[in-house]
Amino acid sequence: MSKTAIIIYSDPKSGSEEALGRLFNALFLAFELKEKGQETAIVFQGTGTRWPAELVKPEHPAHALYEAVKSEVAGVCGGCADVFGATEDARKTGLKLDYDKA
Repeated sequence: MSKTAIIIYSDPKSGSEEALGRLFNALFLAFELKEKGQETAIVFQGTGTRWPAELVKPEHPAHALYEAVKSEVAGVCGGCADVFGATEDARKTGLKLDYDKA
């Protein structure tokens, strides 16, 4: 059985359709793989560490898809979250920052 890592780098602060499209593509790929029973890990890296705080908002257009694959989220890059000012917001989502103990 194959294992797939999906790394999300796009920046929600860019406000672009492209950033949102990249997020949707990543989450939908995770959804498809989950449906097929394939092991998948979603990781938020770089400016992508800002996404979790947006995705937990019920009004966000990707919220339902995020909820469907939340179990596949391996975590958030802690160092990246620190650099891009997303640490506290990421912690509030309950996701593991990669330098935190499990």
